[in-house]
Amino acid sequence: MVADAGTLTGPVTGTAAGVPFLALPPATGDLPAPLVVGLHAFEPPRAEASLAGTLPMAALPAWRIHLGLPLFGARLPEGGVPEVNRRGERDHLVDLFAPVVEQAAAELRAAVSELRSVFPVTDAPVGLAGVGAGAAAVLLALAEGRMPVGAAAVVNPVVDPALVVTARARRDGAPYRWTDRALQARSRLDFVGRADEIARGRVPLLVVSGGLDDVVAPEQGGALCDALAGHAPEHALRHIVVPDLAHAIGPEPGLEPGRPTPAGVLTDRALTEWFHRHLTSSTQVRASAEA
Repeated sequence: MVADAGTLTGPVTGTAAGVPFLALPPATGDLPAPLVVGLHAFEPPRAEASLAGTLPMAALPAWRIHLGLPLFGARLPEGGVPEVNRRGERDHLVDLFAPVVEQAAAELRAAVSELRSVFPVTDAPVGLAGVGAGAAAVLLALAEGRMPVGAAAVVNPVVDPALVVTARARRDGAPYRWTDRALQARSRLDFVGRADEIARGRVPLLVVSGGLDDVVAPEQGGALCDALAGHAPEHALRHIVVPDLAHAIGPEPGLEPGRPTPAGVLTDRALTEWFHRHLTSSTQVRASAEA
């Protein structure tokens, strides 16, 4: 899949267990290195390349490998983003949001396993990062304990899909109709309600909320952290609000990275510091002890 991955100096694309990815090599030449896997959003950044450019975590001594969500990025159907939107017109939650998030979470384990067989990564638990719907997939993976995870960070996480359909109803001027299937999907993806399950894995979690997010207000990220607070050490759970960060991080169509913004730079710095503290530093300590 990737020839001589240990000599890479720039981004490389490929597929792992059928999932498209864009891989960025570690900031240092030290190999093997830890692995951080990123999942993009429905809004910008809505592709592997745009996530890699929006939140590059360039100073991190780890592989940053960004996976494409189903129906997005390299798997964008004919007709592009408008076709994706059309598929969600009848019932955005049941027909689009929930299936994509659930499939993305289900694909993680096999994709990570194949990435480990190709790239020179350590055997330490993987780091997971997600934005928007990608963050929901990360939280679902944590709740269901799909794989060992060393640290996680979520940006503007959709902690309750009701927030998404409410925002769409407000925009379209038409109320959302809650069917039994929609209520079941909401129950599966209500991560404040599933906080006990998320906390069970004791994974250090950073929650970044945008002060200008008109879909998932900062209070929603705070509610998730409040629900988790009784189960996690203080150093392993943090909620920060980036004042000028909106729900979409970058311009449309969101398939390629836009110009860096101060809010995006602050968010990238927060993720870099979090993974350095909870993933790469602990890996380096273990490696030194074993030497």
